[in-house]
Amino acid sequence: MDTTDRLILDELRANGRATFADLGRTVGLSASAVHERVSKLETARVITGYHAVVDQAAVGLGVTALVGIEPSDTGDDEAIAASLAAVEEVESCYAVAGDQAFIVKVRVPTVDALERVLVLLRKVDGVARTRTTVVLSTRFEGRPNTGVPQGGPDQG
Repeated sequence: MDTTDRLILDELRANGRATFADLGRTVGLSASAVHERVSKLETARVITGYHAVVDQAAVGLGVTALVGIEPSDTGDDEAIAASLAAVEEVESCYAVAGDQAFIVKVRVPTVDALERVLVLLRKVDGVARTRTTVVLSTRFEGRPNTGVPQGGPDQG
């Protein structure tokens, strides 16, 4: 992957609906050359999909919580992860280091619905306990990361 591929990725992160012609104008290539590069990035699984960004509150999911999942001594991480995947309200699941094996992002319409989901999560075989943090507001989310430092104390 070269600098041009990274520029294409940056543009697609900002606007997944950009045409190949739009991308070509931005990176200085023809639409067909951009199409070929995007196809290669998809084949290599660098680009894994496209999606719409949805206002969760507008679709009735106004409560977001981050829930730490601590396994029991006999808990099997793969089995726990499979059970977490079966809970519709679990949007994301991250395997993490520390006392907790997973952090999951849960989106629900109400605090009562969150309570019901927490009961489900605590009943998952192999889960010893949960630790919940309710999100009050989202300052930013899903921000593209180019992997290139943007200034800072180590920049000269």
